[in-house]
Amino acid sequence: MPITPATATNSPSNGAGEPILLELVDEDGVTIGTEEKLAAHQPPGRLHRAFSVFLFDERGRLLLQQRALGKYHSPGVWSNTCCGHPYPGEAPFAAAARRTFEELGVSPSLLAEAGTVRYNHPDPASGLVEQEYNHLFVGMVQATVRPDPQEVGSTAFVTPAELAERHARDTFSAWFPTVLDAARPAVRELTGASAGW
Repeated sequence: MPITPATATNSPSNGAGEPILLELVDEDGVTIGTEEKLAAHQPPGRLHRAFSVFLFDERGRLLLQQRALGKYHSPGVWSNTCCGHPYPGEAPFAAAARRTFEELGVSPSLLAEAGTVRYNHPDPASGLVEQEYNHLFVGMVQATVRPDPQEVGSTAFVTPAELAERHARDTFSAWFPTVLDAARPAVRELTGASAGW
């Protein structure tokens, strides 16, 4: 789950500027060091801190994003509202709010912690590995989404039934089912039983 730097002082790891560093963690989520972003995703992967955001509209529909085709990891696939990595020392909540605005041009009207999940998902298409300790967040979005085309190819609000249809025909990120299942209790609490999540 790549991130784009928030400022010019944190330029991408493409040989120019400062490398983007991720926080390496142990199995309990305790920080044990840092690693350059791409190196952390090389097989077998280094366990690092990440976050995943699930935002819903007032009708209880989940905001999905299709990752931009220019992404080096999982380009063009559908996934949850926003995901990425905190910078070393950055709180996951702050990183989640920051990246949601950077990618989608909107700040959540509500954002709440929804637990953590640890997973190991190789991506056959890229050969990269998602070895992540992922902080989950659920919330609401009420403003109009204005995606950054460098980050997001498309967006869609979906009901559970529409998600199932889309999941059957489109390609989703390797981590999407894992993070959605882990967030479901908080999603149900947020959206209510009638939304069907």
